[in-house]
Amino acid sequence: MTPGSLNALRRDRELTALAGGERVDLVVVGGGVTGAGIALDAAARGLSVALIEAYDLAYGTSRWSSKLVHGGLRYLAKGDLALAHESAVERGILMTRTAPHLTRAIPQLFPMYRETSRGQQAFIMTGLVAGDGLRRAAGTPASVLPRPRSIPAAEALALAPGLSPKGLRGALLAYDGALTDDARLVVNLARTAASRGAKILTKVEALRLDAESVLARDRLTGQEIEIRARQVINATGVWAGELAESVRLRPSRGSHLILASGAAPIGATSVNVPVPGENNRFVFLLPQPDGRVFVGVTDEPTDGPVPRVPSVPESDVDFLLEVASTAFTRPLTRADVAGSFAGLRPLVEGGGRSADLSRKHAVVTGADGVLTVVGGKLTTYRKMAEDAVDAALNRSGLLAGPSTTSRLPLLGATPRDRLSTVDAPPRLVAKYGTEAPRVAALGEVDPELGLPLFDGTEISAAEVVWAVRHEGALDVEDVLERRTRLGLVTPDAEAARGRVRELVDKSLAGLA
Repeated sequence: MTPGSLNALRRDRELTALAGGERVDLVVVGGGVTGAGIALDAAARGLSVALIEAYDLAYGTSRWSSKLVHGGLRYLAKGDLALAHESAVERGILMTRTAPHLTRAIPQLFPMYRETSRGQQAFIMTGLVAGDGLRRAAGTPASVLPRPRSIPAAEALALAPGLSPKGLRGALLAYDGALTDDARLVVNLARTAASRGAKILTKVEALRLDAESVLARDRLTGQEIEIRARQVINATGVWAGELAESVRLRPSRGSHLILASGAAPIGATSVNVPVPGENNRFVFLLPQPDGRVFVGVTDEPTDGPVPRVPSVPESDVDFLLEVASTAFTRPLTRADVAGSFAGLRPLVEGGGRSADLSRKHAVVTGADGVLTVVGGKLTTYRKMAEDAVDAALNRSGLLAGPSTTSRLPLLGATPRDRLSTVDAPPRLVAKYGTEAPRVAALGEVDPELGLPLFDGTEISAAEVVWAVRHEGALDVEDVLERRTRLGLVTPDAEAARGRVRELVDKSLAGLA
């Protein structure tokens, strides 16, 4: 096993050490992008770290994002230059240094129709040009994210053939960053932290926190243990208030639809459709590597208890289909929807609409001394983690140097221009980077593992074995929902479930 391998055997060994009284510098509660980022930042500074997660890596909000690495254009339009610049900087770090293998540039098309006013077109183009200025200020080269430009109607239709040609005057074309998979980013962060010595423990639920200890329960055995630390950090996102009563969040629901392949012919280009009556809000259609298309995103406040897995209400389905259809020759219907998902943004409580609340993050200290990270968004996870570890050092008196994660490649990373030289299928390279040959080799050694899990998918049995041996998957749901994302479309998950269960059981037995 490599130092970055996460699996049941390593989990048992490290949990036993903590139960036996081993004290670590930091305990991080929460295995989403923020918690995994904190674990990596701390471990990279030489601190001892234990991360505990009640369910699985990326179980919560971090797997329900739009899979975009935003450059901060929306914040720029609201006059928040600092947050926009931070987003552009962090996007550049992800795309050029830390995770080129998990990110890509995606074209963004803004179709301009006869009813689009010249003022609105000028407003959008001004924003895109300003966003390009942020790109330059962040040091992201145009070879990674090309400059925005106006294009004629014929070129717009060539890029997105499904667009309605009626009244189409042309389009604006810009570029932003996109992730291959948000859950995969979290897994890679956790594995990179593990390669630096961090203990990454899933299915370990925090029951009670204070500044220097966590009472936790192993959800696999029921055993309760006390984990001791110099500082405890609560990074549970939208659920932070359940462990820190002083935290006040206003969750916002972001709903997405998954359209069946061919339902919205847009090629490899995302399409942004303006929401009627809104100046700076769009419904986007985002093409996926498997040919499906994501449609999003809503921004609606939610009240009451926070669900573990949010659902998409019927009103959001109607809204997304109705707005998206205004730009297409064939209206989109519910028959085109293959699946859906929703995430809850952990926005800091404030007045006004949830769409207008700031995405800024903060690190707050509770009366019990626990540090809690609130707010923020996926793109800026690294800066959130850096600030959290800095706060932990200041409060605990621990000694460590400054953050190094802006220059630390994640496992599998290599410069973008070298990815095409990795000796493995491009589909695997986009998921595993330089580790792709090792995944492919499993299928070469055992041809059965090289076969797809079922007819209609390219995901192989080898990827399931890799998930159990190296990516911390402990059961069938971990594989279906967060390592392969087959769970996004229920028929796909059910078609794979039997074979995945067989592979998981055999792989876990092989680790014993």
